[in-house]
Amino acid sequence: MDRPPGPPRIERLTAPQPSWLAMRRALWPEGGTDAELLREMERALADPGTCVQFMAFFGAQAVGFAEAAVRRDAVNGATLSPVAFLEGLYVVPGARRQGVARRLVQAVIDWAVGAGFAELASDALLENTASHAMHRALGFEEAERVVCFRRAVP
Repeated sequence: MDRPPGPPRIERLTAPQPSWLAMRRALWPEGGTDAELLREMERALADPGTCVQFMAFFGAQAVGFAEAAVRRDAVNGATLSPVAFLEGLYVVPGARRQGVARRLVQAVIDWAVGAGFAELASDALLENTASHAMHRALGFEEAERVVCFRRAVP
């Protein structure tokens, strides 16, 4: 991808966009049908006091998104409740390592601070070492590791 000069432009989303849906599909390939993902997006957009979505652009091209929400339940590793939580962060492969994730996370931090939060939490799967490295590079510190179990009961 040809990167225009300067940092990516970050915009807060106010309506579903095809590029946002495509990137959500890339981040969460097993997240449901497009119709289900669109319903999730519309529900989140309808609750701006609890959810926020940002998209990054180089020129007119969407290159990444971040979603965050207020979590009131117990969040592993968080010391406060409620807490701002980075729900999703995705940058298209051709735009990675160009400051896009950093700018998206800064937009989430600005939102969290403006909403009165003192902490931003996030998570990643244990095997997703690329995400671990990205979180550390963006100033997150690992708080704990956990393996969850389940069992069907008769």
